[in-house]
Formats: sequence, C-alpha cells, structure tokens
Amino acid sequence: MEKKRATPMRIIKRILNIAGLIILAALFILPFLWMILTAVKSFAETMTYPPVFFPSELHFENFVKAWKSGPFLKYFLNSCIVTIAVIVMQFLVTIPAAYAYARCRFRGKNIMFGITLATLMIPTQLIFVPMFLLFSKMKLINSYLSLILPFCASGFGIFMVRQRFMQIPEELIEAARLDNASELKILTHVMIPMARPTITTMLLLTFISRWNDYFWPMVMTTKDSVRTLSVGVAMLRETEAAASWNTLMAGNVILVLPILILFIFAQKQIIQAFAYSGEK
Repeated sequence: MEKKRATPMRIIKRILNIAGLIILAALFILPFLWMILTAVKSFAETMTYPPVFFPSELHFENFVKAWKSGPFLKYFLNSCIVTIAVIVMQFLVTIPAAYAYARCRFRGKNIMFGITLATLMIPTQLIFVPMFLLFSKMKLINSYLSLILPFCASGFGIFMVRQRFMQIPEELIEAARLDNASELKILTHVMIPMARPTITTMLLLTFISRWNDYFWPMVMTTKDSVRTLSVGVAMLRETEAAASWNTLMAGNVILVLPILILFIFAQKQIIQAFAYSGEK
C-alpha cells in the first residue's frame, strides 16, 4: 500500500494543528505555573512591576504561613469528610439509578429520566434560598449534613453512567440472567466492572466539584468547625493586612494539589471513559 504524499496543504494543516495544541496547552498550563511560581516568591517580587515570572529565591515558608494563618487542618479534614461522604452517596444512588434507566422497564421511566436531566438546567444559586430556609428549620446549618445532603445524587452522573450501561451488550446481561443471577449481582459483577472508567471519571468530577466548592459552604456555614478548605483559602485575604499574593497563591496550591494528584493517577480511566460515545 502506497504512502500518501505529504502535500503542502497537508504540511500546513499539520503545522496548524500542532500550533493549536501548543496554544491550548499553554492556556491551561500557564495559569497553574504562574500560581505555583507566585507561591514561592517573596512579597517584594509579587509587588514588582513589570511582574517577575521566575523567583530569584524559593520561599517555601509561604506554605507554612498560609497553613498557620487559620485552622487549616480543620478546614482540610472538613473538606475530606464532605467530599468522601458525597462520593460514597453518589456511588450508592447514581449507579443503581443509571442501571434502572438503562436496563429496567417501568411505567414513567422516560418522564422520570427527563426530570432528572432537567435538574442539570437548575443553577445552585436558584435553590440556595429555599434550601437554606429548609435546613435552618431543621437546624442543620453549620453541620456536615447541610453540605452533603443536597449533592447525594447527580443528574449529570446518572446520565453519564446510564449512557455507558446502554452500550454494554444485552447478550451479557441475558447470559447472567440464565445463570440465575439477580439484578444486584448483574449490576455489581457485570455492569460496574465494564463501566469502571466512566464511573471513575464521574466520581473524579464529583470530587473536583465538592472539593473546590466555595459558594455552598460559604452560605451554609458560619463557624470554622465545619468550614471547608476552599472557604479557608478565600478567607486568607481577610487575615492578611495587605494583598500578600504569595501567601494567597500558596493557599491555592494547597487546595489544588489533591486534585492534581488524583488526576495523574486517574487520567487513563478518564481517557477510556471519554473514548465511549453515543448509545448502542
């Protein structure tokens, strides 16, 4: 089989593709690089104009200063508790719901699935007032439950996992049923293992959204005992006498670091998840 000739048009298209990828990568990488470099600069270097990109000396004490500026260990533990609890609840709620929408037949399934998708169009800012009043009457303000309960299920997660379940061959499910496997056994031994990349991606997106969430914890908490790390980092601006950008960026690096570590370990699963598209 003859190789295609590298015509001038093909060469130009390839160069443009590479240039576009480099620009896109730079748009994503440069803000993180600037944040990390600012976190290890001196206060004087952060106030220099024009800005200094690389610090003359690394100041890792900025991380210690940011950590000691408030009860950061408590904020960190609160974020871990809330995020892990939401992930566990979404795993227990989202996956069975996705399986029901994908493989079970029951009256009103399409209507219920439509309502589930409709929740994706409702912004958090629209429901926080009635939710705040409800939690206030239930005396759940300044509690972990007020940060966990509203996010125990995800319409996007249900849709994402349901689409993957729809792609699993019906023959595998029928073979499992012929072996007298229950629906629970089919879900745990057939569906979940085959949809592992999609489920991993869904849980990772949940982790990112809950770990980085600032608005909801800020509304539902007024005490440091239940505030999360994102709120603590935002409050660094109030604890500093001036705009100490090196300390603020050090706090942001502490906030972002767990997400970057998780992404590094889960990137293969994410790529596999997005390789599946459409419905079988």
